[in-house]
Amino acid sequence: MREFSLPALYEVPADGNLTDLIRRNAAQRPDTVVIGRKTEGRWEDVTAASFYAQVRAVAKGLIASGVRPGDRVALLSRTRYEWTLADFAIWSAGGVTVPVYETSSPEQIQWILGDSGAVACVAETAAHEEAVGSVRDRLPDLAHVWQIEDGGLERLRAAGEDVTDEEVDERGAAANADSPATIVYTSGTTGRPKGCVLTHRSFFAECGNAVERLKPLFNTGHSSVLLFLPTAHVFGRLVEIAAMLAPIRLGCVPDIRNLTDDLASFRPTLILGVPRVFEKVYNGARAKAQADGKGKIFDRAADTAIAYSRALDDPSGPSLGLRIKHKIFDKLVYGKLRAVLGGRATHAISGGAPLGARLGHFYRGVGLTVLEGYGLTESCAATAFNPADRPKIGTVGQPLPGSVVRIADDGEVLLHGEHLFQGYWNNEPATKDALSDGWFHTGDLGTLDEEGYLTITGRKKEILVTAGGKNVAPAVIEDRIRAHALIAECMVVGDGRPFVGALITLDEDFLPRWLQQHGKPAGTTPAELADDPELLAEVQKAVDDGNAAVSKAESVRKFRILPTQFTEASGHMTPSLKLKRSVVAKDFADEIEAIYRR
Repeated sequence: MREFSLPALYEVPADGNLTDLIRRNAAQRPDTVVIGRKTEGRWEDVTAASFYAQVRAVAKGLIASGVRPGDRVALLSRTRYEWTLADFAIWSAGGVTVPVYETSSPEQIQWILGDSGAVACVAETAAHEEAVGSVRDRLPDLAHVWQIEDGGLERLRAAGEDVTDEEVDERGAAANADSPATIVYTSGTTGRPKGCVLTHRSFFAECGNAVERLKPLFNTGHSSVLLFLPTAHVFGRLVEIAAMLAPIRLGCVPDIRNLTDDLASFRPTLILGVPRVFEKVYNGARAKAQADGKGKIFDRAADTAIAYSRALDDPSGPSLGLRIKHKIFDKLVYGKLRAVLGGRATHAISGGAPLGARLGHFYRGVGLTVLEGYGLTESCAATAFNPADRPKIGTVGQPLPGSVVRIADDGEVLLHGEHLFQGYWNNEPATKDALSDGWFHTGDLGTLDEEGYLTITGRKKEILVTAGGKNVAPAVIEDRIRAHALIAECMVVGDGRPFVGALITLDEDFLPRWLQQHGKPAGTTPAELADDPELLAEVQKAVDDGNAAVSKAESVRKFRILPTQFTEASGHMTPSLKLKRSVVAKDFADEIEAIYRR
């Protein structure tokens, strides 16, 4: 199939903007809890009426400080309550939010604030404020910086005390559906980040249709979602706005270091994550079971869960024997896993990279259906996702209702719909390259099945061509290799080479457990293990599993274990955890050459 669409389930209000959501919630459901705010280790409920009042108070301060309709205001912070508060306050003042990753360097901050022409910045910490200050002499438009942890929002509230309700109402109504809501800068795997202009219409079309299609998961008064992804990323932003649109209770936490405790205390019904999070939960549970001498039980339980999930797709369903085994393991294993995730979650939404069919079936088999989706910043997050009632594991689902997915003659995925971005800020040539006749060219390769379910098979620019002329899509095999507990990252190489190779880094969280299980000294480094036969054999298992998904000509023949990690700080990954392949290839050129030495 070359093209598929679904009818829209939500009508975008032509004269509306995103401030309508919090205004409506406060008027129609003033006592409904819309946000869980964690303070001093405890969750504090914030009602719709209270949140609306707090947003307006901060918006008044922005107005008093000179923010005008259409002005850009930067938000440099981790995911937290104040991020969402400031986001809606900027819109209520008529402004346009410019998110900045909290891990950004001063040079990156200078580029984003300078390119967007930001007139003000809300920064989370003293370190963030200092980073902005270090480049402020190159930001002539920047008039204000408010620090969250130094009482900056409180000072804004005080500054706006003389601004009338009528004035903030007027500002809040200034934008319409086609006005820019935000400029989200792409992660920048190559070159400088580009600013994607997303309108209020983009978010209404995206979140309205997603909530309607997944309606059982967005049950006001019952459902809740814990957001631990960066709100600076468009996926995190989708969660924030969809929760307000529904509305359901939204919890915000700044990182995943205490994720297990946060899940246990917040107890969400819906979990948002990227594949690495779900891989770590699985690998951690398996490692704990092995340490407790219950590894064989866990593996049998996992195999049963996968078999049970696969049987759900069969018209005859699971057999009686399989149902009995599944029920036994539910008491012994699955219930404990669900408890780790808070005990209430029935569904999760995953994006950013393929989860893998095996892990997808495992989670559905234990009672947590992971709905994979696909999208880009330019498509305002999810442009396809699996419906809750008809998931097809191994695909990224059907198109967002009201949009169209088309597969071009060369296999590229093309998109059309109200959710698409308006263009790249200050970059008309890039806009023309990406948008043609209303279609956005994603750069990704994919296929559509007979029911309109999309499968992403690779990325055009990442296709390798070996010396023998074989085209190789790295994503397929990389994702399979990376699913192994011991592997952190994998990058396939082989462009113009006689065969396919791989650079591999070890998971620093799982490595200590592996060392203990194999009787090796604690603290042994990856560099010291580079020639260790047991480690090489274990990594080879991961490579063999990856090779099983591709032809012999596409399979990894040799690999190198690197003594370091690919991280954002090292410059090898973007804030959204995508590999900067050109940087890795340059920095590890000697390691790549070593793969091909005879």
